[in-house]
Amino acid sequence: MSESTLQSTLPPGPVMVDVEGATLTEHERARLCDPLVGGVILFARNFENRAQLSELCRAIHEARDEPLLIAVDHEGGRVQRFRSDGFTSIPAMSVFGKLWAEDSLAAMRLASETGYVLGAELRACGVDLSFAPVLDLDYGVSQVIGNRAFHRDPRVVALLARALIQGLMLAGMSACGKHFPGHGAVEADSHHEIPVDGRSFDEIMKEDAAPYGWLGDMVLPSVMPAHVIYREVDPNPAGFSPFWIQKVLRQDLGYDGVVFSDDLTMEGATVAGDILARAEAALTAGCDMVLVCNRPDLADELLSRLRHEHDQDAVQRIRRLMPSVPAPDWDALQADERYQYARRLQSQIVSA
Repeated sequence: MSESTLQSTLPPGPVMVDVEGATLTEHERARLCDPLVGGVILFARNFENRAQLSELCRAIHEARDEPLLIAVDHEGGRVQRFRSDGFTSIPAMSVFGKLWAEDSLAAMRLASETGYVLGAELRACGVDLSFAPVLDLDYGVSQVIGNRAFHRDPRVVALLARALIQGLMLAGMSACGKHFPGHGAVEADSHHEIPVDGRSFDEIMKEDAAPYGWLGDMVLPSVMPAHVIYREVDPNPAGFSPFWIQKVLRQDLGYDGVVFSDDLTMEGATVAGDILARAEAALTAGCDMVLVCNRPDLADELLSRLRHEHDQDAVQRIRRLMPSVPAPDWDALQADERYQYARRLQSQIVSA
């Protein structure tokens, strides 16, 4: 079989990698053709301007006959990777929670408009998925979550998230809820520490995990578990826990969307061992795709060592995240009256 024929038959693999700069290197092009790769996550370092971003996304999509999924953490507030050359400043999600207290229906309307602007602008440049929204509850103790959370009340979180997701869907973009079952009640930042949550299973399910059950995979097509150990429930972080992913999420909540691991290079993931052990733990626990960010050496190590047979159910779930309709380019989007209207409404919100 020729190399081109082999490449054309590659389904999306279980590993999401990143790229170093504004253009692809030859080594990165080769990495993207590895059968284990299924997606690429972008960061602020990958953005110089819209034209460059669009070209980078085009090159990534063209690296494989079946395009790789391109994702980004683009939530709003302090987590927004692209901020210049026409990209709208997206508010932190806590803004909608504050608006809820004044007018709940208006808050939902503005959340939908914001989701549409966010998704439409990313798609106009070739990005397929934003890892948003955050479904963590705002307990006022987690600095890494903070104003990324909509609200303390899980009902308000679910309704505002649903509204934002509706806007994303209107732009042709899927959503990803994070960090299951909840990161908001622990002070430690899983980027730098190993957070431990000492609450009971019933309390977590009644509060933090509730939005996931209410939304389901029809509304929320992908989920990212937390690198948090819920010590009264399981000794493993949720992203490495068959109990949390297979028993609670898949079985009890009936969830059939994609499960992404959080970044395996974070400190909260180190409890599982080296990069291969972390990936194997996440995939065995039930994750469909694992993320390896900011460490290309570890990405290459994982791709050389991981032995993994494609799970057809996981492949089909990942494929469902890809946009199903073409997106207008940037100029066409700017001329679109629906986008102009949404942007005017969204611009009334002060970025937080």
